[in-house]
Amino acid sequence: MSPRRSNVDRLAAIEALVCRDVGRKTSELIAASAGELAAAGAALAGATSVGLVTGFFVPRGEVAAPETDGPVGTALLAAALAACGVPARIAVDTPCAAAVRAAVGAAVGAAGGATGGGVAVDEVAVDDRAALERLVNDWRGADISHAIAIERCGRSADGRPRNMRGVDVGQWTAPLDDVFLGGPWAKLAVGDGGNEIGMGKLPPGLIARTVPNGEKIACVTSCDHLVVAGVSNWGAYGLMAVLAVLRPDWSPTIAKFLTAERDLAVTQAIVERAGAVDGVTARRQATVDGFGPEIHGAVIDELARVAWGGARE
Repeated sequence: MSPRRSNVDRLAAIEALVCRDVGRKTSELIAASAGELAAAGAALAGATSVGLVTGFFVPRGEVAAPETDGPVGTALLAAALAACGVPARIAVDTPCAAAVRAAVGAAVGAAGGATGGGVAVDEVAVDDRAALERLVNDWRGADISHAIAIERCGRSADGRPRNMRGVDVGQWTAPLDDVFLGGPWAKLAVGDGGNEIGMGKLPPGLIARTVPNGEKIACVTSCDHLVVAGVSNWGAYGLMAVLAVLRPDWSPTIAKFLTAERDLAVTQAIVERAGAVDGVTARRQATVDGFGPEIHGAVIDELARVAWGGARE
């Protein structure tokens, strides 16, 4: 088998591992975006400076907190890119900022401090439009080449951001869609349900769903490459695995960040330091979308087996 053919097979195996329906009835979305993980990874392999967007707030009953899906994968991807010499910064609104900072703090220590200068966090207040405009200009000034949205609630057809229950979460959600769309950078997105930034790339009828209050939810913000993952953190890890295949020079560095131990450590950090909750259970525990570390760890271990052939450098 030629090396090129081997890479094609490995990329397909990575996508099959992270882009699968885990019970959300997203098989049609995944089928419609087939091949996008490899395409997104190929685009990202040429990045010179990256801006990421994440943070999804969960208001439910007595719970009001950022969720664990999104900041963990975003921080580890950003830290890995920074360590590979690609400057990275993460945009987040104030309600989710503590979780993102905690995730970055835990992620940048993943390889003994070898982080290429660290990862900057750009915080924006929910209603501060001027700050959004400044941030777009900052990203342009930093020559951002690629923007990546990971598990970030985006605007629906009526202009309001809605969670998977159809609840308008605008009072906790700044329109970071404007930052994602605000420059000439390549636009990559990772989501797992239909209401996240980037899902506008798919036909609206495919992802709109009616929730109990009668609302239809489907994000209308589009992107260049859309990854529909079983869990959004997995989509970030899938990008890391794809980069390890496509950029052999980055592979040893990425391997230090893409481990089950790192995933759990960062997840625990945002729960303990920022009060993050599982977006499915709304419980303050180190789980993501209802799955514990035994599930996430197994996915990451299998990604490593595929990307590195079972032997990391």
